[in-house]
Amino acid sequence: MDKELKQIVQPLLDWFEENARALPWRDNPTPYRVWVSEIMLQQTRVEAVKPFYERFMSELPDIRSLAECSEEKLLKLWEGLGYYNRVRNMQIAAQTVMEKYGGELPADYQELLGLKGIGSYTAGAIASLAYGIAVPAVDGNVLRVISRLKASKDDISKAAVKSAVEQEISEIIPQGRVRQFNQALMELGAMICVPNGAAKCEECPLSRLCRAKLLERVMEFPQKTPKKPRKIEQRTILIIKDGEKVAIRKRPDKGLLAGLYELPNEKGKLKAEEVLELLKIEKFSPVRILKLRDAKHIFSHVEWHMTGYAIAIEEPEEDSGYLFVEPARTQEQYPIPAAFSAYTEYLQIKLGQKKYEEQESAK
Repeated sequence: MDKELKQIVQPLLDWFEENARALPWRDNPTPYRVWVSEIMLQQTRVEAVKPFYERFMSELPDIRSLAECSEEKLLKLWEGLGYYNRVRNMQIAAQTVMEKYGGELPADYQELLGLKGIGSYTAGAIASLAYGIAVPAVDGNVLRVISRLKASKDDISKAAVKSAVEQEISEIIPQGRVRQFNQALMELGAMICVPNGAAKCEECPLSRLCRAKLLERVMEFPQKTPKKPRKIEQRTILIIKDGEKVAIRKRPDKGLLAGLYELPNEKGKLKAEEVLELLKIEKFSPVRILKLRDAKHIFSHVEWHMTGYAIAIEEPEEDSGYLFVEPARTQEQYPIPAAFSAYTEYLQIKLGQKKYEEQESAK
């Protein structure tokens, strides 16, 4: 056991007792509630997750309802959070839990790992926060805290380094206070030993134990391999309007934004005359075309640089391959990814959280 690391336990618990945030998933931390919150919190800020979490739990309050939910409703509930495969994997896992575990997530770390979309961190979070099992839950926040405490030059993006940290944490978890300890480590990384900007060392309960602080080199840690630059893709987005209705189409079942609905779009940065020619080839009869502003959307590995056009057409043929719907229906029925939000605004379509905020303000 690392004796220096052992010293963090009590001051960390004392700090957490005084400073823990009130979060909806911390009230009544059932396995299902913990699971949903942890999947949502991946790559998304806590404050942004709260309203999505409350809605999701209201609509799908248990594993059975998640397992049986239609895909379009599921994706609509997730709209605005991104990374849609995560919620698809959750549904597959929920179906497995119904079939194999009688509708209850297993109280076993290894069996949790066997469920679709659940890795070591999520399995550790469910096992420790919901069941009180003494296993670590090591996310990026924890890796950063431990790296700075030890002034470690190990590359935290490597699986072997994460495994080593999990082993170190497992040896100092206090029996009987597993939930509080794991949450405290994550909370410290999220609120004090922060990922962006300067660490708040003056507020840290572990500053006197922190080697990086002692060396005045806090911002040099953690160390990790730089990410590869994102691929840039030019896209042309088309708002095709037939009267009050707008064209949408469903994306392929595999690949980026699989199975979601989208505004028609083409690769490349097309000129107005190229758009008109394309529409004529697709047997549309364009009446007017208007250039819209350029926009950008960033995915994890690719960046879309978009130009847009609004095109009014005469009545389309029935076999156009597009679905023409009233914009209001897309807000209720068809999940459209946030990548298109710069252009759905022209149709007064609000996506994700913006849609719900507008509905609330109208009440």
